[in-house]
Amino acid sequence: MDAAKRTRLSPAERRAQLIDLGARMLSERPLEQVSVEDIADRAGVSRGLLFHYFASKSDFHLEIIRHTSAQLLERTEPVEVDSDDPMLTLRSVIASYVDYVTENSTTYVSLLRGSASGDPQMRAVFEQTRDTMANRTLDQLPRIGMVRTPRAELAVRGWIAFVEEATISWLRAPSITRDELVELNVAALPALAFASAASDGSLN
Repeated sequence: MDAAKRTRLSPAERRAQLIDLGARMLSERPLEQVSVEDIADRAGVSRGLLFHYFASKSDFHLEIIRHTSAQLLERTEPVEVDSDDPMLTLRSVIASYVDYVTENSTTYVSLLRGSASGDPQMRAVFEQTRDTMANRTLDQLPRIGMVRTPRAELAVRGWIAFVEEATISWLRAPSITRDELVELNVAALPALAFASAASDGSLN
């Protein structure tokens, strides 16, 4: 018998287990096919007990999205690199991003292109994740001789959209290598950011 079915867990542990099981199932199928019945069966609990922890199926799905978004942000947390090259930190973040979405490609494409992207609450989670990634990037701009301006903020948001689209396209048809994709994504940021800075005179 599965360990999950014979282990007594605290309410917090059980809730975390259910979310983790949902996230694992999301790697196998689209979010709309993550069944409450299947999750309850895998966890060894009744369907009714699952709804003791989550108000509805939609609420459960929302928690799965929050969980996977938190994982992505954790994996892509910038780590300062001791180097004279300010782009090394960005390259490290993008490499971590590409590796994460490669390892979780079904989940990633399902969330950005599946039914979840049309749900207002889930879209809010996606936007919060993008906001965090944008602010992390904007904090790095002074290292490449730029200041934070409204135009720079728009350029960074546009760059994030570019990275998402380029990465999804690459996952579907990897016509270049992983390292070439990383370099493409990295090179796009200064190209956009410097273009915005040149247009408003904010280069240092």
